[in-house]
Amino acid sequence: MHSPNNSPVGTWQQLLTGRYLGTATVLAGGVALYATNVYLTTSLLPTAIEEIGGERYYAWTATVFLIASVVSSMMVSNLLAARGPRGAYLIGLTVFALGTVVCALSPTMELLLVGRTVQGAGGGLLAGLGYAVINAALPKHLWTRGAALVSAMWGVGTFAGPAIGGVFAQFGAWRLAFGVLVIAAIAVGALVPRALPAHTAGSSTRSPVPVLSLALLTAAALLVSVAGIMSHLAVTATMVVAAVLLLVAFVAADRRTDHGVLPPSTFSRSSLKWVYLTIVVLAVASTVETFIPLFGQRLAGLAPLAAGFLGAALALGWTLGEIPSASASSPRVVRRIIIAGPVLVAVGLGIMAAFLTDQAGAGVLVAWIVGLLVAGAGIGIAWPHLAVGAMTAVAEPGEGARASAAINTIQLIANAFGAALAGVLVNIGEPSTLHSAQLLLGTFAAVAIIGVAVAARAVPRTDREHRVAATSER
Repeated sequence: MHSPNNSPVGTWQQLLTGRYLGTATVLAGGVALYATNVYLTTSLLPTAIEEIGGERYYAWTATVFLIASVVSSMMVSNLLAARGPRGAYLIGLTVFALGTVVCALSPTMELLLVGRTVQGAGGGLLAGLGYAVINAALPKHLWTRGAALVSAMWGVGTFAGPAIGGVFAQFGAWRLAFGVLVIAAIAVGALVPRALPAHTAGSSTRSPVPVLSLALLTAAALLVSVAGIMSHLAVTATMVVAAVLLLVAFVAADRRTDHGVLPPSTFSRSSLKWVYLTIVVLAVASTVETFIPLFGQRLAGLAPLAAGFLGAALALGWTLGEIPSASASSPRVVRRIIIAGPVLVAVGLGIMAAFLTDQAGAGVLVAWIVGLLVAGAGIGIAWPHLAVGAMTAVAEPGEGARASAAINTIQLIANAFGAALAGVLVNIGEPSTLHSAQLLLGTFAAVAIIGVAVAARAVPRTDREHRVAATSER
């Protein structure tokens, strides 16, 4: 997972100035568009429904977007092979912009769902390309910084999305909020021809599309997305179990093909599978933020805007954690950081769970914010190193792009399952919001604790650590 000792250590100044500024802007901008769109749509959808109707399709605006994102994110490697970084980004931005225009002009909810599907297809490409192009567009000593910058855009989107959507919705101009995204997509697209290479340095051979694997994953994502909105626990549980079985079938199918969604190294003795599983744990834990605004309103009496920013505390911690963490380069330090990630997530969620109460006052709110910041920091410190770990843990150098592109697909699937599990736990706790919050935070803290053992296997010990361990055993 680490560079040779004589490799240069990149700095933020190198990434964000001079020749790499345009590249960094495109990589970060694509993911920022995706992340901002997610939160922007959530904040303005109630206002949109008042105008165009279709309340019964409310949850499907997220469902169709997620499914399209999952499918398109798995096409990233082939798109890069066929069109190169420059062409792939232009296609992703164009599809995203077209879908956003449809959303802005939609007279009915049905047409809005079409726009959201197209948006999701473009957004999935942009989110996947943000990681997949790092190793082609940046030198190796800037990979960790690049991954941290790309990941930090989720924090930016968490703040920018509700702010933009909320402001326009407040004045009844929700369509113009989508217009802002179109303008931003055009601006990022204008930088692409000069910021990204036309072709990658490696092989440009296209791989066959893994139709069976793709179908199984899509079906699993669809089931788990629908499960999260079902009101009957038995139906929800059945759908989640069925989705898990489909994921097992996906792994079996993907393992048998040479051109699957995941690189072959995932099923070898390499640490790649443990890197991916650690990403799953952290991504699942991050979905608690979906219900934090609800808890803020019901348990602390916060106004919707204030409750929304309470939910953003986890994303803020994520951003604050990964910026300094990206400076670490020692293999031993990186290993400790990755293992500390799920530890901090468990501690942070545990802090909030310990201070849950009805009619929470200012002091309790401060404890909640601290807990969410700590949990977010746990995700943030580990994420950039896991992204680089996925690129470098492959058995064959040519698998690096596929390994990094798969990060986004795995994150999307984990988010879908995490949201569904969160919905199940909240439903079990009803009608008591306090009980729901305790179940959710307690269960996800336990998942994070399990993730500590997974993270330890994601980063093998260095030779020095093996010698120290052997000496202590004697």
